[in-house]
Amino acid sequence: MAKPPKASGQQPQTPVSPPWNASSHRAPRFFVPETLGPGAEIRLPERAARHVSVLRLREGETVTLFNGEGGECRAVLTGTARDRITARIGERLDIERESSLVITLAQCVSAGDRMDFVLQKATELGAATIVPVVSERSIVRVSGERADRKLEHWRNVVIAACEQCGRNRPPAIPPMAELHPWLAGLPGSGSASGARLLLAPDGASGLSGLSRESSVTLLIGPEGGLAQHERDAAERAGFTPVRLGPRVLRTETAPLAALAALQILWGDLG
Repeated sequence: MAKPPKASGQQPQTPVSPPWNASSHRAPRFFVPETLGPGAEIRLPERAARHVSVLRLREGETVTLFNGEGGECRAVLTGTARDRITARIGERLDIERESSLVITLAQCVSAGDRMDFVLQKATELGAATIVPVVSERSIVRVSGERADRKLEHWRNVVIAACEQCGRNRPPAIPPMAELHPWLAGLPGSGSASGARLLLAPDGASGLSGLSRESSVTLLIGPEGGLAQHERDAAERAGFTPVRLGPRVLRTETAPLAALAALQILWGDLG
């Protein structure tokens, strides 16, 4: 039996592995919906201030601020009192991480946290606009103040996703729209409108068979799929039914698979 090595009198050092991603050292990012002028000292809004507290950031630490109008600013925390967190704006960087492919995702509203999941991941995948659509088989139907609260919640979801993924322009989220009026309000189909795609398991072709476009509107049905009259209306509005492989995808899976595929084919993931 081998003897154990003699103690050297020094504790062995545990090797330190490099971070798995350079972004792990990136300054925390916060959305601040106001003018960010270099040299100005601002008070962070409640949502950003709460995040600073959760992260236990201290005075003198560097953060990144963006206001949704493009670009971002370096800033240094100048005060971290519980009821008042302030930062001094530093250098402005004209950084954009928007996709060259302009994507509008028309997503039939799903129940529970599935809609939040779609909004978060669609933001990460570069969707420029996300339209919450209500169709005949939609489970979620709200109006009035409840609809306003839901919309505010969804906008906060995409803002948080932008803080995480590095985007400086949150996707636009208009109020919920009934499917038929939304289709009727689209401009006439043609080369200027880009591609209009409806995901359908029985679509005649897949995405790879389509001609390259610089913009696309993607329509995703609800859990039970679009009713036949809704699909007919979508096709009259210029939507082409396309399939994503031989399997039926859930309403929260289909848009993300399609967005990733489109970004590889026509966008910035290629």
